[in-house]
Amino acid sequence: MATEADAVESESPHPSRKLRLLPWTGPEAKPCFLITDDDGGRVSHLADIAEEVQLEMGAHLLAHADDMLTNATEDQLRFLAERLTEALRDSLRIAESRKEWPCGNQERSCR
Repeated sequence: MATEADAVESESPHPSRKLRLLPWTGPEAKPCFLITDDDGGRVSHLADIAEEVQLEMGAHLLAHADDMLTNATEDQLRFLAERLTEALRDSLRIAESRKEWPCGNQERSCR
C-alpha cells in the first residue's frame, strides 16, 4: 500500500533525495517530513539529536518504572503509564523513520 511519503518520494526529480520522518509532529499532530540527501543538513542533524534524546529518555523511564512498580500508588501508576505511552510513541516513530519495525513488517506498524 503506497503512503503519502511514497507518492512524494517517487515524484521527486532528485532520486538521491529521500523523505525522512522527523521525530516531532506538526500542527494537529500531523507527521513532519524532511526532504534530505545522504549528506544531511542542520535539520537532519537536529532530528538525529532529538531521536537520541528520546531513546535515552525512554530507557531511563523504563529503568525507573522497574524500580517503582512494586510500591507505586494509583496516581503514580497513571502518570507512569502516560510517560511510558509517550516514550513508546517516540520509539515507534523513530523505528518507522528508520524502517526497522520490531515485528519485521516494513510497510505498516505492528498494530
